[in-house]
This record gives sequence, structure tokens and C-alpha cells, in this order.
Amino acid sequence: MSTLEIKDLHVSIDTDQGTKEILKGVTLTIKTGETHAIMGPNGSGKSTLASTIAGHPRYNVTSGEILLDGENVLEMSVDARARAGLFLAMQYPVEVPGVTMTNFLRTAKTAIDGTAPSLRHWTKDVKAAMADLKIDADFANRNVNEGFSGGEKKRVEILQLELFKPKFAILDETDSGLDVDALKVVSEGVNRAQAEHQMGTLLITHYTRILRYIKPDFVHVFVDGAIAEQGGPELADRLEEEGYDRFLAVKA
Repeated sequence: MSTLEIKDLHVSIDTDQGTKEILKGVTLTIKTGETHAIMGPNGSGKSTLASTIAGHPRYNVTSGEILLDGENVLEMSVDARARAGLFLAMQYPVEVPGVTMTNFLRTAKTAIDGTAPSLRHWTKDVKAAMADLKIDADFANRNVNEGFSGGEKKRVEILQLELFKPKFAILDETDSGLDVDALKVVSEGVNRAQAEHQMGTLLITHYTRILRYIKPDFVHVFVDGAIAEQGGPELADRLEEEGYDRFLAVKA
């Protein structure tokens, strides 16, 4: 079992108006095999947490720790974090012109594992994963995300997740922009990854619809850069009924 620990994390960004604190003391522990859902209104710091874990240079950690099995994640480069077992499915996946999906996936897998996968087995695994995610086989020869629809980009994020086999996956609003059918396909991919190698999942979302397919063990409500409340799956149901007004009222 692996553990990802976030301890009293404070994060700021530099703006034209000066330094702005976004995360204001976040503490959270995730173990492999667990699914944690983070919910909250816009601007509450959910995506900042995801980007900070992944190592985005825009976000400055002013205090606190992020530990992966006791190792200080904040001292690792972005690629070292990936090799250690962290994966971020981005809210807005970027296009990479000139790099085919085939080359990208195998190069990334080689970099993460330290050795190139057997070509025969790798090709079989990629084809099977693409079929499961209902990604057309022709996409393997297309440039990464270039000309892909929003839903296709999100499926490709989960394709990487299934092939790279991280210890922990941070899914930053992976459900945004998906229709019902695509949502089911993406959720099934996440569930397969969890079942096959006990991956831990940090699922960031505004809505409960994805939680009908990816069942959370824990739900955390983010408000103004901190966890305002946490509980089990029943908390998500309450948020569906009541929204975030009661938390915002307390803040006001």
C-alpha cells in the first residue's frame, strides 16, 4: 500500500496585484485503493491543488508538505513525480503538433518505467485499451490531441492512465464537457485502472453525475482554499440537493 499525504499546504500565485494565497492549509491523506472526491464552487482552489501536486511552476508552496510514501514530492521535478507514480489528467488537455499518439505513449511509458516495453506486448495493450475506451484505431497515427474533440481528449487522458499505471491519479474535472455515453466510457476506464492495480484516485468535480459511476470512499468540500467539510458518499448527495450556499454563507 502507498500513501500520498498533503500536510497543511499553503500555496500562492503571483499576480499583477501582488501575491495571492490560493490554498490556505489543506491536509489530506490518500491511500492506494481509495477514491477521494473533491467538490466545491468555482475558484475554491481545487485545480490549484491538482496542479501543485503535479509540479506546475506557477504555484508557489509557501508552507506545508506533500509526501509520497514518506518522500518529499515538492523536491522532485515534474518528470520525477511521474516516475514516482503520480499522474494528472488535465482539465484542458493540450495539443502537441508533430508528435503522434503512438510515439508519445511509448516514449512516455519508457521514461516512466526506465525501460522500453516489449513492442509486441505494448502494441497489444495499446490496441486493447483504445478499444475499451472506444477510441478509433486511426487515432494512434494522429498527433496528440490535435483536432480532437473535448470528449476525445478526455478519453486519451484515461488511455494514458490505463497504460502508465500510476500509484495515484489526480483527475481534474475529467467529466467536464462529456456527454452521458462518454462519461460512462471514461468512468469505466478509471474503474478498470483501480481494480487492476489498486490505484488511489483524487477526483475533482463540480457535479455528482460522475460519482454515480466512480464511487467515492470520501468526499471533501473545498471553499476558499481549504476543506470546509468532509464525509462519505452521502455528503455528495447532500451537495446535490443543497448546493454550496451554506458554506458560502459561513464564509460571508
